[in-house]
Amino acid sequence: MECLITGGAGFIGSNLARFLLGQGCRVHILDDLSTGRQENLSRIQSEVDFIRGDIRDLDTVRKAMQGCELVFHLAALPSVPRSIADPETSHSVNVNGTLNVLLAARDASVRRVMLASSSSVYGDQKELPRVETQPPRPLSPYAVSKLTGEYYARSFSVVYGLDTVSLRYFNVFGPHQDPDSPYAAVIPRFMEALSQGVSPVIYGDGSQSRDFTFVENVCRINWLAATAAEPLAGEVFNVGCGHSFTLLEILDRLALILGAEQVKPFFEAPRSGDVKHSLADIGKARRILGYAPEPDLTAELRLTCEWFGRSRDGNGR
Repeated sequence: MECLITGGAGFIGSNLARFLLGQGCRVHILDDLSTGRQENLSRIQSEVDFIRGDIRDLDTVRKAMQGCELVFHLAALPSVPRSIADPETSHSVNVNGTLNVLLAARDASVRRVMLASSSSVYGDQKELPRVETQPPRPLSPYAVSKLTGEYYARSFSVVYGLDTVSLRYFNVFGPHQDPDSPYAAVIPRFMEALSQGVSPVIYGDGSQSRDFTFVENVCRINWLAATAAEPLAGEVFNVGCGHSFTLLEILDRLALILGAEQVKPFFEAPRSGDVKHSLADIGKARRILGYAPEPDLTAELRLTCEWFGRSRDGNGR
């Protein structure tokens, strides 16, 4: 089966590439390496077809998609703070780039497109857990761009018959997540600080909670969506584990794993656009896709820390 992963050199994309290779797929990757890293693909470089290019260039997307049956669209400019600092570029990549992917998929008669969306589209609503039927209330330009991509995907299903599905990722973590980016997610930031004996920065009081989702679960649900027998026709699914943990709880577990219990956090003011609590209802994904994660947060954090240690020693790619 021929598959294209846009953003396949990134954190989630490179994990998905390895997963798809394990399913016997032929994997093509399109990535401009603006946030992805070639090192993420070092161990599978000979097994994938890598194309360096920007999803904002329609001709490039069309060429990368030739002969592909499935498209996993993960390419994006991530980060709420980055989108607040530069909403124009966030829109250009996440909205215009997504439109190009859908246009190319339509014209190439792709069987199905899996679109990476985000739990940020829900905003800071009080109702928990987040259910797909809740009206979206995006707070940041990043969240707006992801919701716009969902709407485009649904419209292409309705108007052009292109089968699409949007997967709303909650807080994904795992191997190959970059701790060095200025917009790094909280778990790799915590690992980096703790490993150096430096106080991790927490924006707010640490009581904010998230549905932390190991990257392997994201790979599984992408495959379940890709291989679903019935058309999905623009459906939206939450991708989480149905459990939430506070930042302080995550920090405590990481400190124990890394032997850094003596390192205490440093608190700063909450960041604009961040939500207080987030928790996924995954009932719809269970019913329709057969998604059944079996989370073990401590074990998953330990695996992530082990990879982080190897990568710092030059052996983790």
